Amino acid sequence: YKELAENYLLDPERRDHIKKSILQNSFKAELTKKLQKEFEREIPNLELDFAIVLDKFVIYNEKEADTIFAEKPFIENKMYGNLASLDDAFLVRNYVGTTSGKSLNSDYKLLTEDTLYVSVNNWETIIWKRMALILVFALFSILTLITLFVIAIKALIKQKKMSDIKTDFINNITHELKTPLTTLSVSTKILERKEVRENDKVYENVLNTINRQNNRLQNLIDQVMTNSLGYEEIELQKEKVAMPSFLHSIVDDFQIAYPDVKILTDFDTKKINLNLDKFHLTTAITNVLENAVKYGCQNITITTSFENNQFNIGIQDDGIGIPKSKHSLLFDKFYRVEQGNLHNAKGLGLGL
Repeated sequence: YKELAENYLLDPERRDHIKKSILQNSFKAELTKKLQKEFEREIPNLELDFAIVLDKFVIYNEKEADTIFAEKPFIENKMYGNLASLDDAFLVRNYVGTTSGKSLNSDYKLLTEDTLYVSVNNWETIIWKRMALILVFALFSILTLITLFVIAIKALIKQKKMSDIKTDFINNITHELKTPLTTLSVSTKILERKEVRENDKVYENVLNTINRQNNRLQNLIDQVMTNSLGYEEIELQKEKVAMPSFLHSIVDDFQIAYPDVKILTDFDTKKINLNLDKFHLTTAITNVLENAVKYGCQNITITTSFENNQFNIGIQDDGIGIPKSKHSLLFDKFYRVEQGNLHNAKGLGLGL
């Protein structure tokens, strides 16, 4: 550079020769090769091309400055390197160098500026590979957060549901006990009648009803508490029970509690002994009947039949019924079908 500058000062007509000499110097290929090896040594895992581009060549002294060359970076001004284009290259560093000298008994200073450009082969793939672990971890973290969020929401919904169930349980427990209490109340009033007390058969029937409802009341309390505590297993206390007389006793007790509901029975007259749990069968039939009355029925028909060694009980009413789309939900504990304003009917959603 100093030699070129001094030659220019001796012969200013050689201005164009300076740029040409720099860009087409005799050691261009050798320096390019050495720089390439240096890159390979410093960054062994990357395949890259580079170019050092001349930007400025300025001679100046205390009085004036002579700009021999000053252009924006172009690949045509490449001094060293193997890059063919700067389009996809990264600007790595800008070099500014100064030196001083003396020519024709006059001091001068020389300023040169060049820029290093680098292009990494398949740099997108390299970045993706290096970011893969971070991306996987980020996705895993996001999925974990989403999962925890969903679990938290489900837990909140469950807690809300349990809170509602608890409130509903407290508000409606008395209603679940209404049928046996009503039957006991009516039976007690019947016993107050003189003509009943004087009729031994009627008097005995009423006492039997009171005993049954008293036992049922105790068992019903145990059952409701068992359901409220979340027990899944039911231990059946099976015994031989005569049909249809057992069903008649259930209907008679229910009719006492709901005298305005018309109940028609069509029982198979054949006497059959079944091995069953009297309390749970009574509860099941009574719950279905109460559910029918609760949702607006006035007439109930109960039938029995014995076919293919199976004893069948059928209950039909003229109430509003339950949509087929809700049938699959009937056996979900605490679930209650919404039926307009009739959803206000008291209940725990345990009956059916």
